[in-house]
Amino acid sequence: MSAAGRSPASSHRSPQGEGGPVTAMLQASALSVGYPGHVVGSGLSLSLHGGEVLALLGPNGCGKTTLLKTLLGLLPPLGGAVQLQGRALAQWSLTDRAREVAYVPQGQASTFGFTALEMVLMGRTAHQGLLARPGAKDRAIAQTALHRVGITHLANRSVHRISGGERQLVLIARALAQQPRAVMLDEPTASLDFGNQGLVMRAIRTLAGEGLAVLFTTHDPNQALRCADRAMLMREGRVLAEGAVADVIKADGLRALYSAGVVQVDDAAGGPPVFLPDFGGPGG
Repeated sequence: MSAAGRSPASSHRSPQGEGGPVTAMLQASALSVGYPGHVVGSGLSLSLHGGEVLALLGPNGCGKTTLLKTLLGLLPPLGGAVQLQGRALAQWSLTDRAREVAYVPQGQASTFGFTALEMVLMGRTAHQGLLARPGAKDRAIAQTALHRVGITHLANRSVHRISGGERQLVLIARALAQQPRAVMLDEPTASLDFGNQGLVMRAIRTLAGEGLAVLFTTHDPNQALRCADRAMLMREGRVLAEGAVADVIKADGLRALYSAGVVQVDDAAGGPPVFLPDFGGPGG
C-alpha cells in the first residue's frame, strides 16, 4: 500500500458510470432496525456501490452499530428491506453472505498469541469451513491480503507485539481473505493514535480504489470528509442528511447532529476545511 497521501474527496471515484447509475452492491429501503419490542431506528435507506466509501456519522446511541449489524444480516430487520446484489439478504446463506460482505469490528486485543498470518487465515473459513486446515491456496490469498494493506512484514509477528493500528490492519486483511465485494468497518480508528489512524484510513481508500464497496462508522467528520465519497448523518435512529461528503459535512449539519458548538477552520490552499468541537476558548 502506498504511503502517499490521498487526493481530495472531489477526485474520488463516483458510483455513477458514464451511462448512468449502476446497480448497488448493497441497498436498504425504508429500514427499521432494533430488537424485538425495541425499535432503534426507522425510515433508513442507503445504497453502497463498488469503488466507493460511505461514512456513517452520529452520536453514541444513535443506532449506527445496530444499522451495521442489520445490513450484515446479524440482526433481522424489523421493517423494510435489505438487498445484496439485487437479492433479499435473507435469501443468502450465511456462508455465501460472508463471501460477499466482510465485517471488521472495533479493534480488540487477541487473547491468544496468534501471528498476523494466522489471524488473516481465519478469514478463509468463509470458503473452507471451520474445521478445515488451510492449504497452499489459502496461505497465498492470506499473504496477498497482508500485502494489500501494506503489512507483509508483520506476517510472522505475534499480534501482541504490534501497534494498535497494525492490529486493525490485520483485521482488515482478515476481512479481505474472505475475498468479499464489500467491507464494513465499525469505528476502525477507535482508540488509535494519530499516526495509526492515518494507516487505517489510507487502507480504506486503497480498498475502494481496488473496486470494493466500503462502509465505515466514525465520530470524526474530518475522516469522513477526507476519506469518504458520501456521508450519512444519523441521530436518534433517523437520517438527518445523506449525500456527497462536501455537501453533507458542514458546520451547521454537524451542530445539529451533535447538539454542540463546531468551529470550522478553512484551508487557505483551497482544500477541505477542518471541523473542531468548540471548547469555548479564545476564538471559539
